[in-house]
Amino acid sequence: MNELKHYMFRVTWSNDDDEYVGLCTEFPSLSWLAASPEQALTGIRQVVNDIISDLAANNEPIPAPLFSQTYSGKFIVRVPPELHRRLALEAAEAGISLNRIANLKLSN
Repeated sequence: MNELKHYMFRVTWSNDDDEYVGLCTEFPSLSWLAASPEQALTGIRQVVNDIISDLAANNEPIPAPLFSQTYSGKFIVRVPPELHRRLALEAAEAGISLNRIANLKLSN
């Protein structure tokens, strides 16, 4: 299961199921229910491992771990005109660019 080390796994509590649920971000349709967080993590890791083996055996694409992907550092966000105006004014008053004010707000 060494190929799993870069995938993003998490365990959360499910009120609906009254159990812990193991999840893998790169495989959003998969989950594993268990009585303990450790069992949920072990279960989802095994399911993902089995799926990866099946995909490889059938020469199907295997999702790349999010951590191995590169990001440009740019994305476009649409905001209401009122928010755009408020941020532009705040940036002008602070003597910095709109881009910088957005970065500051997003990093908090």
